[in-house]
Amino acid sequence: MKARFTPALFAHAEAVLGQLLRFEHPADAVVSRYFREHRQLGHADRAFVAETVFAVLRRGRSIEARCADLLSDRRRLLVALAVARGWSQRELAPVLKATEIDWLAAAKAMREEEMPAAVRCDLPDWLYEALAGQFGADETLLLARALNQPAPLDLRVNTLKTSRETLLADLAAAGIAANPTPCSPLGIRLSDKPALTRLPLFTSGAFEVQDEGSQLLGLLLEPKRGELVVDFCAGAGGKTLLLGALMKNTGRLYAYDVSDKRLANLKPRLARSGLSNVHPVRIEHERDAKIKRLAGKADRVLVDAPCSGLGTLRRNPDLKWRQGHESVAELTVKQGNILAAAATLVRPGGRLVYATCSLLTAENEAVVDAFLAAHPNFSLVPASTVLARQGVTLAGDMLRVLPHRQHTDGFFAAALERQA
Repeated sequence: MKARFTPALFAHAEAVLGQLLRFEHPADAVVSRYFREHRQLGHADRAFVAETVFAVLRRGRSIEARCADLLSDRRRLLVALAVARGWSQRELAPVLKATEIDWLAAAKAMREEEMPAAVRCDLPDWLYEALAGQFGADETLLLARALNQPAPLDLRVNTLKTSRETLLADLAAAGIAANPTPCSPLGIRLSDKPALTRLPLFTSGAFEVQDEGSQLLGLLLEPKRGELVVDFCAGAGGKTLLLGALMKNTGRLYAYDVSDKRLANLKPRLARSGLSNVHPVRIEHERDAKIKRLAGKADRVLVDAPCSGLGTLRRNPDLKWRQGHESVAELTVKQGNILAAAATLVRPGGRLVYATCSLLTAENEAVVDAFLAAHPNFSLVPASTVLARQGVTLAGDMLRVLPHRQHTDGFFAAALERQA
């Protein structure tokens, strides 16, 4: 159902955008708060507002270039609707002023090929330079175009309760179009973005919402029945739930996090999942005494480290405007410290997986290389070998998936094994 486009609805989008462009809070939190404060907005109205303001965040630099010296929130939105969302002048008629018709036509006619490369990619200069240095100019353009598209909605089947084939059939019976994900054997990609939380399949715990790339991180850890496993930076627990299911609800699975709120968000998900082997633990920092109790005892440890999040720009486009050289440099120090602390938990012969949802070598390969140089008792296990055992065909000693290649969020991971 499409929203009825009116000046009032456009005004809501303009109000939200004004708040977003202050970059004081994460974009999804700003939008959610606005919708809570304006409950009169229906599902279609909220979808219009969210999609339009996120289009401005995604295409910010090229939109500003098209606006030239006539920049305003109103004009950003008009260009986003006309260019990013492909609306015609007729569709824009309810809000388009006569004095704006020629300006918008000229803005729409501007050729992207004439824009500087970073502007064409809608990336800040520092990030464009970093990515072009890693991937080259041509692939960076493909990557940027993929990052500037909305992400699909992926599910992970809860194998404790159902199978992928059964869940696909159940979704089809509920009128929800879906297909298996190409990489993860546990994933399902929806064709649309239906409201899922009231669906009996959701409330019964048959699935969790989880990007396909994120699912691969759990498969790379490859936990077994009866093992002692630690999710070192558990967050709200998406990967914790996957690890518990892979362990067949046996053994002990510790979910560490520094945030009470995130661990509280894990509780209802745990209840739906049917898992009983998960032990959430609030820690103060990576040197917490609670961690030392497991020193040298864990069979497997997953470190999904705090990072820039630049691999999730399809979902969180504001991050590219909120991050910079300094914030990344601070993160790499934190990542190295967390990885070193997590390594103390791993028993001889055990596995440590370091993962991020960043695109940057500085947060990924460089952190792993520095760790291996300082810890000669750990060695790299080829990711392709580990994943192949589980039916996943991806090349490389380290895992890297990208939206323009695998149609996932951008994820990186390395599997490390302790010898002694």
